[in-house]
Amino acid sequence: DNGYGYEITRIPNDCIEFGGRTYLQYTSVNNWDTTGDGSLMAGIAYSDDYGVTWQDYPYHWDGSARGVDQSLYMMWSFAGIDPDGWLYIFSKRWNGSHRNGGDAGAIQLFRIQPNDFRAGNFGAQQNWVYDGTWHWTGSATPPTIILQGNSIGEFSVKRIGSTYCMSYFDVSDYSIQTRTCPHPDQVWTAPKRQITGNPVGGLPTRPFLYGGYIHPGSASATSLTVIVSQWNSQLNQPPYWALQYDGINP
Repeated sequence: DNGYGYEITRIPNDCIEFGGRTYLQYTSVNNWDTTGDGSLMAGIAYSDDYGVTWQDYPYHWDGSARGVDQSLYMMWSFAGIDPDGWLYIFSKRWNGSHRNGGDAGAIQLFRIQPNDFRAGNFGAQQNWVYDGTWHWTGSATPPTIILQGNSIGEFSVKRIGSTYCMSYFDVSDYSIQTRTCPHPDQVWTAPKRQITGNPVGGLPTRPFLYGGYIHPGSASATSLTVIVSQWNSQLNQPPYWALQYDGINP
C-alpha cells in the first residue's frame, strides 16, 4: 500500500530534464488486468541529483483502481520545450497487456509552462480541444482525442531539430511505426512502418517487439535512433531486451 492504494510495480514511461531537474512520469500498476487498464494512478517523480534520489509530486492522476478506468493520463511522452516556450506533452491510456479492449490507441495533447511544471502547478496546463475548431483552452475542458483507432501501444514523441517525431508500437500491425509533424498542434503524417515483428517487405524484423522509443539525442529528424523493447518468455533467450536502431527515417 503506497498510501493511495495497492501497488505491485511502477512503470516509467518517459523522462525529461530541464533547469537542473530530472522529471520522470510513471504508471503505478495495481494489477495485470486484461479487461480494464489495471492501473492505480499516474504520477511525476523528480530528482535534483541526476537520479540518485527521487521525490514524488503530491498530485496524482487516478487510474482504474481509484475509480477512473481508461484514463488518458496514465502514459505520457514529453515532446520537449518548443521555441514558443511551452512544454508539450502527449498522453494515452496505459495498456500493460496489449489486450485492453478499451484502448483504441487514443492520444491526447496538452501543454504547460516549464516553471508551472517545476512548481507542481499541473492545473495550469492548457488542452488541445476541438469544439468545431481546434484551439487551446484551459484545464477545465478535457483535451480532445487525436489519432484514435491506430491500435497504439507504447509511444514516444520527441522534438528532433525543428521537427516533431512520433514512434509507437502498432499492436494490430505488429510493428513499430513513425509519424512527423512541424508542431504538436498541427497535422501528423501518415504512419510509416519501420520495424516488424514478422518479416514484411525486407524491413528489419524483431519478434516479440513492442515500445519504440525515440532517443532525444538522435542525429536528425531524418535519422532517428529508436530503442525497441523485446519480451520473450517462451524461447531459450533472455526474457527482456532493448535494441537500438539507428538511421530511421520517419
